Amino acid sequence: MSAAPLEQRILGALRDVPDFPQPGVSFKDITPLIADADLFAEVVRAHAQPWVGKVDMIAGLEARGFIFGAAIALHMGLGFIPVRKGGKLPGPTVGVDYALEYGSARIEVQEDAVSPGVRVLVVDDVLATGGTAAAACELLETCGAVVPGIEVLVEIGALPGREVLAGRAVRSLVTV
Repeated sequence: MSAAPLEQRILGALRDVPDFPQPGVSFKDITPLIADADLFAEVVRAHAQPWVGKVDMIAGLEARGFIFGAAIALHMGLGFIPVRKGGKLPGPTVGVDYALEYGSARIEVQEDAVSPGVRVLVVDDVLATGGTAAAACELLETCGAVVPGIEVLVEIGALPGREVLAGRAVRSLVTV
């Protein structure tokens, strides 16, 4: 394990991919980070630590939020809720439509994914415009969950994600 601060090691492990998935977007590739078992484990511990005893389940947002969310849930000994793109889950689902910076989308959970009053931490890899995280909170709360916070690896400081999520506890391990 390196003696460098966690934030510095995370930033060193991220790779920028220009013009992906579309021109003008700089994609934050987390692949090098999750390929480093020690760093990945430390990131999972850092994400989990503030929420011990404060949440009952973890919800991960498709797709890269599944990676961190499932690992955090396993680390904490909690259940995991996949928040998927519309039409990807079997059985009865509950969904919400929301606006993206370049269109619209739908996310869903299975109808029986969460019981009323369950405290669910929302996890994703990157907080950019905040639309997906806000929609996930709305969706889970519609199902009766309590969402005490949102945990992300990277926050894009120049974008309005935190403003869109105003009034919610948002925690990022690094801001770029």
